[in-house]
Amino acid sequence: MILQTEAIFMARQFYSLLLLVLAPILLSYLYFIRGKKNLGYRANFTERLGCGLASLPPHSIVIHCASVGEVLAATPLIKSILKTRENTPVIITCNTPTGRAEIVKALNNIAQVHTCYLPIDFAFATRRFFSILKPQLLIVMETELWPNLFHYAKQSQCKTLVVNARLSEKSYQGYKKHAWLTKGLINNIDGLAAHNEEDGERFIKLGLVQSKLHITGSIKFDISITEEEITKARQFQANYPERVIWLAGSTHPKEHEQIIAAHQRVLKQVSNALLIIAPRHPEQFQAVADHLSEQEITFTRKSSDNINTEASVLLADTLGELKWLFGSADIAYIGGSLIERGGHNPLEAAAHGVPILTGPHTYNFAHIYPQLIAQQGAIVVDDEDKLAAEIITLFKDKSLRTQTGANAKSVLVENTGAIAKTMKLINKSLE
Repeated sequence: MILQTEAIFMARQFYSLLLLVLAPILLSYLYFIRGKKNLGYRANFTERLGCGLASLPPHSIVIHCASVGEVLAATPLIKSILKTRENTPVIITCNTPTGRAEIVKALNNIAQVHTCYLPIDFAFATRRFFSILKPQLLIVMETELWPNLFHYAKQSQCKTLVVNARLSEKSYQGYKKHAWLTKGLINNIDGLAAHNEEDGERFIKLGLVQSKLHITGSIKFDISITEEEITKARQFQANYPERVIWLAGSTHPKEHEQIIAAHQRVLKQVSNALLIIAPRHPEQFQAVADHLSEQEITFTRKSSDNINTEASVLLADTLGELKWLFGSADIAYIGGSLIERGGHNPLEAAAHGVPILTGPHTYNFAHIYPQLIAQQGAIVVDDEDKLAAEIITLFKDKSLRTQTGANAKSVLVENTGAIAKTMKLINKSLE
């Protein structure tokens, strides 16, 4: 036991030293390279070093959401925590300026909520973070596993919960290769809420104690569409009374081009088709606009004061609107899947009862897609040609569209309830 403890200590020390050696590269990348594309990376930069935190309330519940996707998924859970713990301040941390903007947008008028960047996992930065804030509970969304973060949480007697946790076979193999570091990290987790038994078993193999594992399902299934969002979608759709719409959400470089090429094929058979393309990252908005211009496709921007409703493509260059935009579409394509990015969340489209198309690369949502595909709520396409062919088929067959969308929504309904299970774990940790 002593030898094992020493090995864990030495592993973390080596990891911390390695991060310090790489610090100039990491900080330069964030400030100069990412900051050049998005000035938000330069704002509040000292928070990434554990500084500038004195104005935040101590003894809070800290909830970490890496970026926009995690914030959107966590928002219903966060609201449930706020309702249950009305007198406890909540600090939501993130890694990206888009994530921070989404936190402000989703929870803007709640005095109980505060936000900052999670410090980079330097030992000195995370130690300072816990020394200043002294949080009573750290909740980490999905699989943001940081050795120093978890170590100093334990040192500060702050319990650590990993919720909505997923671990693909590919990620498991990666952690397994670095078992010298993973063992100590896993030991510092006080509770883990996994999507399913398969994910949970992988965490057990990495060293998680069985009693710390809880199978709750994915909170991403607990999506509710508000009346305001339904109204927005209907009002937007009313601007295109003679059009059929497909929305490509969260697309990436080398995928934007395939989407646009597929749309050009669609237009040859469905001349009234409209493509709404929503790049995953704001810095890609101009690149997509440039490509559309090069292809001589008529397009308009969502941010424009005068949207051209006759254009072939609408570039969704706004943030935080994708959820309700799915409701205005007849078909949804979920990005990050025609390229090897592992796909993005299809459940917002499913919540609106919209048929889903995806590329073959969906490993990030291996807990969702198999059931969607098996119950014929989602269709897998291998390339831009097959994507175009499926869109044409669905556009020409309204009953097929309706049935596929209904199938997708039924999968969502069948799997709700993860938030209630996760709240039981959180409340027990706070007792």
